[in-house]
Order: sequence, then structure tokens, then C-alpha cells
Amino acid sequence: MCGQQFLERDLARARLAREAVAFAFNVPPDEIAAPTRRSSRVAFARQVAMYLAHVAFELNLARVGQAFGRDRSTASYACQIVEDRRDDPAFDAWLDGLEDCLRTAPDPMILDVLQ
Repeated sequence: MCGQQFLERDLARARLAREAVAFAFNVPPDEIAAPTRRSSRVAFARQVAMYLAHVAFELNLARVGQAFGRDRSTASYACQIVEDRRDDPAFDAWLDGLEDCLRTAPDPMILDVLQ
């Protein structure tokens, strides 16, 4: 797989994480993708989406930042914030569900093989 294909797959995976989190938080996906912070609820949803892209899809923090239009340090901070919240058992279980859902999603590039 060439570099461009890796980038496209990373972007597709980040989009899937963003869409799943938007659904789970009941916020519009375009709010999560917005270049500005937005409300604290949307900002936290974005942090969760970044965390899930990193953990569920094993994207490095630089790739996560790039996929969300942020830098590596912002992605790192998002992961720290979410990791700290995992001390809450209810939030941890909820996040595990989203993580499992994303990990079992088919590879977004598989359609190229079928066409």
C-alpha cells in the first residue's frame, strides 16, 4: 500500500470515528469536524473521536491530528483527557462499546478490491 492509500485509509477511519461519536453524543458530525473549538460538549466529542481513532485504529498521534485538522500535540492532549475520564466505570463501559464497534468495522479500502 502506498503512502497516498495509507493517508486515505487513515482519513476514512477518522471519519468513521467522528461519525460514530457524533451519533453517540447526538451532535452533528460537521460540528466535530469544524476548525474551531465549538461548545464544550462538541469539543469533548472531538476529543473522544480522536482518542478512538488512535486506540481503535492504531493511528499514530501525528496521523490523528492530521485527520482532524489539528496537530500532534492536540491529539495527544485529547487522548490524555479521555484516558483520565476512563476512571468513571460508566464512561469506560460506554467507550469500550464504541471502541469494539470501530474495531470490528470492515477496512474502508476493501471496496477498492471489489470494484
